[in-house]
Amino acid sequence: MSIEFSKKLVATPTTIPGVVLYDLPVHGDNRGWFKENWQREKMVALGLPDFSPVQNNISFNEKAGTTRGIHAEPWDKFISVATGKIFGAWVDLRAGESFGAVFTAELDPSQAIFIPRGVGNAFQTLEDNTAYTYLVNDHWSADAQGQYTFLNLADETAAIAWPIPLEQAELSDKDKAHPRLGEVVPMPSKKTLVLGADGQLGKALRLAYDGDASVDFATRAEFDLTAEASYSAKNWKNYSTIINAAAYTAVDTAETPEGLAAAWAINVTAVARLAKVAAAHGITLVHVSSDYVFDGTAEVHGEDEVLSPLGVYGQTKAAGDAVVSVVPRHYIVRTSWVIGEGNNFVRTMASLAERGISPGVVNDQIGRLSFTEDIAAGIKHLLETGADYGVYNLSNDGEPQSWAEIAADVYELSGADRNAVTGVSTQEYFKGKQAAPRPLNSTLNLDRIKATGFTPAASRHRLASYLAK
Repeated sequence: MSIEFSKKLVATPTTIPGVVLYDLPVHGDNRGWFKENWQREKMVALGLPDFSPVQNNISFNEKAGTTRGIHAEPWDKFISVATGKIFGAWVDLRAGESFGAVFTAELDPSQAIFIPRGVGNAFQTLEDNTAYTYLVNDHWSADAQGQYTFLNLADETAAIAWPIPLEQAELSDKDKAHPRLGEVVPMPSKKTLVLGADGQLGKALRLAYDGDASVDFATRAEFDLTAEASYSAKNWKNYSTIINAAAYTAVDTAETPEGLAAAWAINVTAVARLAKVAAAHGITLVHVSSDYVFDGTAEVHGEDEVLSPLGVYGQTKAAGDAVVSVVPRHYIVRTSWVIGEGNNFVRTMASLAERGISPGVVNDQIGRLSFTEDIAAGIKHLLETGADYGVYNLSNDGEPQSWAEIAADVYELSGADRNAVTGVSTQEYFKGKQAAPRPLNSTLNLDRIKATGFTPAASRHRLASYLAK
């Protein structure tokens, strides 16, 4: 067999989404040849998913005409030929528009191909003594076999033109018995798990993903973040994403001994457990952060500002951010002044307006409201567009306001007199009360998330529609 030496490392997309063919540089002389079969840094730079292989398998085939497949396993594969030559056939058996798409190619040791989870893999040897190798990113187990999806090698719809007719080839009885395409149950995509699904953001995420069977929702009762059993009971191999919408948010109570322990348990220890799970299983972790990680001395906070929390709550959120930042696939979504379904500042002000009460409201804390429907939409956008991992500020847009100005807007939109709201300083408002320190400036710079194509609604517009409901 002749091998073309010294080709450049080149990636070529195929007719199946996510399946990529690679030309590998092979260097040879009178003694034989050498190649870098798998080189993470170079291949990731070419766009290969950083799929973290954990097992290397080799199939040795003594005779030309040996034919194996079509098998779709619940993991990604990087396939190459160690020696000999094969005719490879791949069929998309994933649920979706590309179900049934086919790609075929002849491969020798100077080529390799990346096969995503759920794409059926088959090959036929074209030479004696062919060794077929593949890296996979999950360990084989007997339980995993129950998640395989199979297609008959002779399926008429796929219509694979085998170089050696199947009646003359060497096949296993199992492969001969696999179903035709019309009988194949597509392999479902991995799932997204939303934690804290009974909270304000959790409820908004339920609406954002309404009707999407690939998203599971877990309330506090269904997934206790503080219980080790919650983590060990899940089969994490079935999940691609965790959205952590749960948090301890009692800012003032966190300053008490009991609150301090609870805040660290939920905002840090539980987040560390989620981070460990995500890193171990290649899961994308979405974590919701807070403006309280800053001391508020800067007028506008960018994503790269050094963390400087003032109180216990802010300290636990900052610690959680640091933990999540080491997960290879992560989004830290930093938000402020959250408003959703449940008890919140806007509902409180609307209730006071309805009852004719004239409140004193803090006028020296400046920021923007963050409505949960926009936070949920922003999270969904980051995931669906495959935006670069990292930290993203996400609040509503518009001119920053004080709490007193927002309260006055609520009064006016509720049909009350906006002048009924009196502005007071933070120091005056909390005089004689046990309260956590607050950042005076909570405005978040939104340039980074806007650059991904997502622009949150203006806070004033969202406030009006929120109250109208």
